[in-house]
Amino acid sequence: PGRATRRRGRQARRRAFMTAMKSEKKIQNEIRLALSETCVIFRINVGVFKTTDGRVVSTGVPNGFSDLFGYRRSDGRAVFIEVKKPGGAVRPAQTKFLKAMRKNGALTGIARSVEEALEIVEME
Repeated sequence: PGRATRRRGRQARRRAFMTAMKSEKKIQNEIRLALSETCVIFRINVGVFKTTDGRVVSTGVPNGFSDLFGYRRSDGRAVFIEVKKPGGAVRPAQTKFLKAMRKNGALTGIARSVEEALEIVEME
């Protein structure tokens, strides 16, 4: 086969792989739904962005702030969950933030699935 045919084949395989992978947003939504009975969970967009008129806006939360946060209904204990899709890398600032929250008594962790999020909130 020619170069163009091989390229189309690679592109088709890549699209199939990406379709099979869940997006981080989809995993976040699944986790929020699964935890809704036992926790109050919020999602926040973190970072800095430019508006259409060129202004720079910060979300106002610390660097490394978790994707999902809230509290466990049974005891009011704070919960911070960094959500990653399979293979997604955790940034050093995210690890540092989770460690600081854990040191202060929060339930924290990295979840790539609903099952991992449930393990986090069922600690202690």
